[in-house]
Amino acid sequence: MSKLLAVNFRLWCGTSSRLFKYNCKYSSQLAYKKNVALPESEVRSVTNANVTTVASTLENIEDVQKSRNKKERKLVPDWRPIPSTDSSELLKHYSMLSKIRLTSLVVITSMAGYAVAPAPFDWMTFGLCLTGTGLMSCAANAVNQFHEVPFDAQMSRTKHRVLVCGRLTPTHGMMFAAGASAAGLGILYFGVNELTAVLGLTNLLLYTAVYTPMKRISILNTWVGSVVGAIPPLMGWAACAGSLGVGAWIMAGLLYSWQFPHFNALSWNLRPDYSRAGYRMMSVINPALCRRVALRHTLFILALCCAAPVFDTTNWWFLLESTPLNLYFTYLAYQFYKDSTSATSRKLFRFSLIHLPLLMILFLINKKEWFILEKKSSEHIEQTQAASS
Repeated sequence: MSKLLAVNFRLWCGTSSRLFKYNCKYSSQLAYKKNVALPESEVRSVTNANVTTVASTLENIEDVQKSRNKKERKLVPDWRPIPSTDSSELLKHYSMLSKIRLTSLVVITSMAGYAVAPAPFDWMTFGLCLTGTGLMSCAANAVNQFHEVPFDAQMSRTKHRVLVCGRLTPTHGMMFAAGASAAGLGILYFGVNELTAVLGLTNLLLYTAVYTPMKRISILNTWVGSVVGAIPPLMGWAACAGSLGVGAWIMAGLLYSWQFPHFNALSWNLRPDYSRAGYRMMSVINPALCRRVALRHTLFILALCCAAPVFDTTNWWFLLESTPLNLYFTYLAYQFYKDSTSATSRKLFRFSLIHLPLLMILFLINKKEWFILEKKSSEHIEQTQAASS
């Protein structure tokens, strides 16, 4: 009995758990049924059979593993070049370099400024304005990522960016930024007007030459970044009307104030990342100020919405429809101010993503002057006068 157990133990070291269980069961059944020691010949026969079975099983496993490895080598290369030479992913890399979601938000706010402006709507100018604004935003984001590669590598949120991972070289990224900025500025200057081009260039310089380096120097970077976010609706308004009226500054003020509760709530849960990378954000340097500023600017948004109908930018329905939206926004900011937790900051941030597009839609629906309707009515009057004469 002891010899058989020793043999089975040696077999267990080189085989699977199933063979071990089977051998133990088989040997115990033989021993207990006969209640005698097994003959040496029978032990040798059982051992030889098990060894043969194990050897054949191991050979089959090795064959399967070799065939699987061959297939995997055919499907996945052992190495990939850095930077990537696969041109099929170039468009994807460019979209990541441009921060495509942020660029989309910039284009949408520029679109809102154009649509709300009290001037006739022209589809050609509208399209050129959006294209030029989008290209300028792509260029600004690319330059921003170029400067922040060593710091982005230390943050969980940004460590997978294309320049950090080496999918594009820094030179490639800057060439993309130069091409996008030159194309965008040319479209805005020659296709729209000078004022829109000047605003676009100012925004590019503010974002890349002031805001980006200031993030590691002073918490004032948040105020500068809010100015950058407030300029796109001015660009849209200027593209449509050729000048900047009171309504343009009200829209810019809304975008400026909206960014404080939006970004302060976002940065609250990213404090470890910002601290690790050395960024001087309000949420890291002065958390109490971060909470106060977020609440303060939700009240500023409410005041600006009250000013819009007073200055004949919108009708009074805008104030009535936007007040519940703004009051709830203020309520969430107050909750964040009183109890600054991950849950309250997340609620404030998520609602800010809904608040801005809804506010812009209400602004557009309730704009005071609709030149399309006025054009149709004037044409109808001219036709009536011609028919009567």
